[in-house]
Amino acid sequence: MEWRELDLGNCSVAATLALVGERWTLLILREVFAGLHRFDEIADHLGISRRALTERLRQLVDAGLLERRSYQEEGQRARREYHPTPEAHDLQWVLAALLQYGDTRLGDAAGPPVVLQHSGCGGPVHVELRCSCGHAVAGSEVEPTLGPGAVRVSP
Repeated sequence: MEWRELDLGNCSVAATLALVGERWTLLILREVFAGLHRFDEIADHLGISRRALTERLRQLVDAGLLERRSYQEEGQRARREYHPTPEAHDLQWVLAALLQYGDTRLGDAAGPPVVLQHSGCGGPVHVELRCSCGHAVAGSEVEPTLGPGAVRVSP
């Protein structure tokens, strides 16, 4: 079977994009990873409408990427914060790859506005393609091949 014969109904890229491919979704995850957990903080920092933020947060909670936690400030009604789940942390490398690409190909001459660092040692964090043999691999050296879940397009 060749690539053009592949039924893309079970494509992992398409499934992931269906989950997080909308622009605001990735930016909301960026905010939560950066420590903004309250609705008003996220809305103000992103400049997103309250309606759009409400919908995206609901989708992220329903997808299991964010969890709601209650908090209450003195004299105020109970509210909710949004925190990443382990499933969300599994997506953090995607945001790191987008950041790295932006810094490398689209960045400001003054340097990157945000640098990722390892909380354990403070060293810089970067994303790279690496083969199971241990070698770093350039994007031009990667070939998609059919895996065990490949299904042929019905004639």
